[in-house]
Amino acid sequence: MNLTEIAKSRYATKKFDASKRIPDETFEQIKALLRLSPSSVNSQPWHFIIADTAAGKQRLAKGAQGNYSANEAKILNASHVILFCVKTEMSDVYLQHLLDNEDKDGRFPASENKLMAGKVRAFYADLHRKQWNDTPSWMEKQVYLNMGTLLLGAGALGIDAVPIEGIDKQVLNTEFGLTAQGYAAVAIVALGYRAEDDFNAALPKSRLPQEEIFTFLK
Repeated sequence: MNLTEIAKSRYATKKFDASKRIPDETFEQIKALLRLSPSSVNSQPWHFIIADTAAGKQRLAKGAQGNYSANEAKILNASHVILFCVKTEMSDVYLQHLLDNEDKDGRFPASENKLMAGKVRAFYADLHRKQWNDTPSWMEKQVYLNMGTLLLGAGALGIDAVPIEGIDKQVLNTEFGLTAQGYAAVAIVALGYRAEDDFNAALPKSRLPQEEIFTFLK
């Protein structure tokens, strides 16, 4: 695997071939990427709504109407579509849930390890919850970390993808009852295989030059 070549070849797919479907065994790897993505202090403040049927994609496409209608076809013609959702609160109850889950998974050889892990996570969480007052932004950053992991992983699997921020989040919050569940819609990623006439596939990739974006310390 050559990561540079994968990064060069992946792109924001503008048109999907609706006749092509991601095999189930391949999509299992996509689900693993979503679940295993890194997050600050392992906070995992996310939830994913996944559609791979026409009916499910129609529901997600409700968020791509009006001013967002340019994205409707991407959602409807993709093989699988994922709505990324973020938690609306980082509560003490949730922090304890994370700790108990880590304990169940065997991360703490001794009880004092669990106690210390809880204190460290609470310290960093409280920086955002009580000192900087930026908890929603902090949690949303973790969702975007997850999205980046997914996009690179999809490229490595030979799957085309496009992240879509141009959606009506309030419509989707209502459609899936997210607010009552303690979540909010963030963005969509559509996955599948490019159509032969996707104009963006043939365009050269454009990125700022290395000398502009890298500073090497000596």
